Order: sequence, then C-alpha cells, then structure tokens
Amino acid sequence: MKLATFTEGHTTRVGVVKGDHVHDLASVGGLPTDMIALLSGGPAVMEAIRPAVDEARRIPLSAVHLEAPVLNPRKFLAIGGNYEAHLQEVRDFMPRPEHQTWFNKQVTCVNGPYDPIHLPRVSNTLDYECELAMVIGRRGRHVRGAATRAMIAGFTICNDVSVREWQRRAQTQMLGKSFDTHGPLGPWIVTPDELPNAHTLSLKTWVNGELRQSDNTSGLLYKFEEMIEELSAVFTLEPGDILSTGSPAGVGGARKPPVYLKVGDVVRIEIEGIGHIEDRVVPEP
Repeated sequence: MKLATFTEGHTTRVGVVKGDHVHDLASVGGLPTDMIALLSGGPAVMEAIRPAVDEARRIPLSAVHLEAPVLNPRKFLAIGGNYEAHLQEVRDFMPRPEHQTWFNKQVTCVNGPYDPIHLPRVSNTLDYECELAMVIGRRGRHVRGAATRAMIAGFTICNDVSVREWQRRAQTQMLGKSFDTHGPLGPWIVTPDELPNAHTLSLKTWVNGELRQSDNTSGLLYKFEEMIEELSAVFTLEPGDILSTGSPAGVGGARKPPVYLKVGDVVRIEIEGIGHIEDRVVPEP
C-alpha cells in the first residue's frame, strides 16, 4: 500500500493512494485519521485498511495537497557517510567514521513533498541530499536479527537538506540539518510488501533538470537491519519515527568549487518503486 497524509479543503487526514486517486480512510468508520495513530494500531489496523480501501471515498490526487506522510514524528534521524562514493567525495572535510554516525534533524524541519524549501537568511551554503527513509511502525528496544524487519512500516523519500556552513559548526551536525522546511518527505509511505527489493532501488537527484546524483541502495554500507539494531540498543523506537539512510555521491558542497542551491532552483528526487518529490528554493520569509 501507499499510505499518504493529505489535505482537502481545511481538513488533513490519511488515505491510501491507488493510481491517480487517494482513498479517504476517514470516510470509513473506525479507522485512524492521522498517520501515527494508524501505524500505532499495528498489523490489526493495517489488515483492516485493506478491505476498507474499496469502500472509501476516492479523491483525485489533483484535488488534494499531499503533506509529509508523518507530520509530527517523535524522532527524525539520519545517518551520515553511508555510501562509499559519498565518503570519498567529502574526505577532505569529513573524516571516515568508525561506527554508524547518526544526527538529529529537529522535527520542525519536516516539509511536504512538493512544498518550497527556504534559503536561510544566515547562509547561502544550501545543499541537497537524496535519501531513502525508513518509517518505523512499532515500538521496540534492543531489536535484533529478523525482528528488525517487523519494525519497518514502510519507506519514503527524504531530501536531507543541509546548510553546510552551519553543519560544520559542531560534530553533532544538528544545526545545519534542522532549518525549518529542510526535511521534505513523501510523497507517501510504501509498505514493505510492495518494496521487496528495498536494498536494490535506484536513487536520482536532478537540480533544474541536471542529473546530480545517481546510485542504488545496494551501495548502503549499513543495511536497514543494522541501523535498527544500532539505534534500538540505545533508545526505544516508536511508530512514526523517521530514519533516513544516507546520501549517495553528487552533493553540491563536494564539487570543486562548491555549487550551492539558490533561489529559484528546483530539486527533484526520485526513488524507484516510490515516486518522486520536488521542491523549489525560495527566500526565507
């Protein structure tokens, strides 16, 4: 299934996307109307959704505004240096990590799949990063082995927008990763049954129609299961948590000289089996 959060009129709710329509789950009684509640319901709710989809009201996608699939995640984390080619392109200013290196993106950076991203007032070192993101579907601590797969509700696209100047201010990287609007997600969550090849998906980024990034998730240095094992050893993962799995090579900040995003640029990120997100750069209001 493709699980989406959308706004029609002044009401935001969840639905299942099929073709060019979204099936409004709010039109079927007894089902959650927000994504975290839906995911928290576990397998029982997911199974209840499947037959309900055919009964639900169908709305053309052109008549709704797609939001980030999870509007208010409790956690939004991303791993750095998870593709070998990306490690090579940033080796002059980022040492090779010995372990998984995670950083926090403040949840206020969450942005819709087609909403504008802000060029900050305080820096012009704005960059893009194409990433496949996992969405957690159940609570878990110290999850290991095959049990890690059951933690994944699905996958979505993330643009790990980065302000390089601020990213380098501290080893945590958090400030440069957390500006408002700098976490576009979407356009929906694709459940694992529809992405059995999640470890071999192509990823591509275009800026103004120019291909900048092109790779495959087969290049991930740490696989999904290893990431969940690492994080859940420290804290409880919860439904709706976003775990972004790393960017391939081709970022603007690693070019010589660097080529940063400017007002008017359009960034399109496409991941096989999911779809695409597309965001235009605008001045910070």
